[in-house]
Amino acid sequence: MEELAIKEPLNKNNKVMGKKVLIVDDSAYMRSVIKSALVKEGYEVVGEAEDGETAIDLALGLNPDLITLDNILPDMIGLEIIKVLHEEQLSSKVIMVSAVGQQTMLNKGIELGAAAYLLKPFTSESLIETVNKALISIN
Repeated sequence: MEELAIKEPLNKNNKVMGKKVLIVDDSAYMRSVIKSALVKEGYEVVGEAEDGETAIDLALGLNPDLITLDNILPDMIGLEIIKVLHEEQLSSKVIMVSAVGQQTMLNKGIELGAAAYLLKPFTSESLIETVNKALISIN
């Protein structure tokens, strides 16, 4: 069986390192929780946004490898942001992070191109596992 070559550097736990992440959530506390878990695992948090307009501007300007995207923001919903990013042909992987767990919302997010959907509350371990899976799929 042929082994898959991973192009990104790995840390001691064989996790993808050096990937750039944009965190989008209207809660400063939630952004802090996500950032802390990602930085601890070797990810580079390149930006944070608390609303959709800022998220789109930062995503297009920073071109992160991954975006953690809250679905309910003060000015728009995450699904609208995914549509805009898709129209702009941004290659970033998106993980929807939301307390809204309705199956139709989950399905729509995946249909629009989200790599995964993580429900709040979540553990740091489940966040990192979801992020790693999403990012390894781009190698």
